[in-house]
Amino acid sequence: MTMPVLRGLLVVAFFALCAFYLVPVFVPRPAFIPGFAPPPDMWPKTVSLIGIVLGLLALILAIRGGAPAEEAVETDGSSVKRMTLRFAGLVFAFGLFLVALPYVGFLIAIILLTLCMVLMTGERNYRIWIVLLSVGGPISLLLFFNSALGTQFPKGELIKILGF
Repeated sequence: MTMPVLRGLLVVAFFALCAFYLVPVFVPRPAFIPGFAPPPDMWPKTVSLIGIVLGLLALILAIRGGAPAEEAVETDGSSVKRMTLRFAGLVFAFGLFLVALPYVGFLIAIILLTLCMVLMTGERNYRIWIVLLSVGGPISLLLFFNSALGTQFPKGELIKILGF
């Protein structure tokens, strides 16, 4: 199996897992939704379904041979071992995010996950941008989805205890 075919299969599998398992289990759907309001699971399902379609498109192009030729990937000079350890660290951080989410809530968990993801890229020079991206980005997205779209995110036990 060639790399583009495997990549297409992995994209389809990831977004199918999100659309058909994670969204129905972790995005609560209220019993009553007004006629003018979209349900809370609309955007996650929309993004997941678009991801499935794009993965299928990549898979079809890879099978038919219409995928562009692969170019050599430039890295920051890190060894394969270091990049493998970074990837393992990212998988561990995402697992930790899923475990911590019910306890600390979505906002704190996503801030920590974003900070970890940026630091795992090896970038350490732009500290102000790192803080703005990892703290300001999740806060602004949470405010947008909460106020403009009415989407609620998990609060977590710690936040409930503190009274927020």
